[in-house]
Amino acid sequence: MRYTPFGQVITAMITPFDAGGKLDEAGVKQIVEHLLQNGSDGIVVCGTTGESPALSHEEKLTMFQLVKEASANRCSVIAGTGSADTAASVQLTREAADIGVDGALLVVPPYNRPSQEGLYQHFCTIAASVPKLPCMLYNVPARTARNLEAATALRLAHDVENIVAVKEASGDLMQCSAIAAGAGSRFALYSGEDGLTLPMLSVGGCGVVSVTSHLVGKHLKAMHTAFFAGDQEEAAALHYRMLPIVRACFQPSTSSPAPLKAAMAMLGLAAGPLRLPLVEANENEKNIVRTALAQAGLL
Repeated sequence: MRYTPFGQVITAMITPFDAGGKLDEAGVKQIVEHLLQNGSDGIVVCGTTGESPALSHEEKLTMFQLVKEASANRCSVIAGTGSADTAASVQLTREAADIGVDGALLVVPPYNRPSQEGLYQHFCTIAASVPKLPCMLYNVPARTARNLEAATALRLAHDVENIVAVKEASGDLMQCSAIAAGAGSRFALYSGEDGLTLPMLSVGGCGVVSVTSHLVGKHLKAMHTAFFAGDQEEAAALHYRMLPIVRACFQPSTSSPAPLKAAMAMLGLAAGPLRLPLVEANENEKNIVRTALAQAGLL
């Protein structure tokens, strides 16, 4: 079995809001329980899917605390603490560690586009501030405008003891292969794109940080089980079965998590509105979501 410091199926959890746009604390508890009953080994709190850019520092700390309490040590809780400001990231990561989270997710700094050396120093500085807290790098160049190159990820993996994983959402299987080939036994490669999870497993991935696991977490878990048991045909069949949900959640006309929040509402789960600048899925986008849920037998 491959090294999985945070579990195989990790859900990048939405942040539920009430009708007034405030954190829905009861909704947080409902979602955590739903995820734990549907295949999640871990939960990322206040990542991209959690609308982290629109959350205040205090709201993030509240979310970390709420999810940690609701999970009751039944899964890993990974706090999204990375940002474009190294010093602010250090502060939030330290405070998250004090709350008792099990790890930190550190995204490539968006907008300011640091060099590879800048990325190296940024991640080293944050990790050094919490030496006992495992850290996962997050590479998502479509959102950050900067790619964390394989050589930089591996340099961090080899030089910094508590940097233990990377969530790779570059869509570049050659880059992912290079990371897996050079990572060694104590650095884990996670898929950051739901539709590429099975291909990522085939080149050395250990699991996924997923959006669609809110909806098809049991299928995702079963796909991992089949893959690692050597049943490639079953793993592929499950992969194909989930693709309509993946397409519905990542529609080019809108941004995640708008379609996912629409799906959660259709299933009677807490979601609530989005915060500007994100907006609710329109009727056409909702119809695509509804059709995918029906095809998957969820409606």
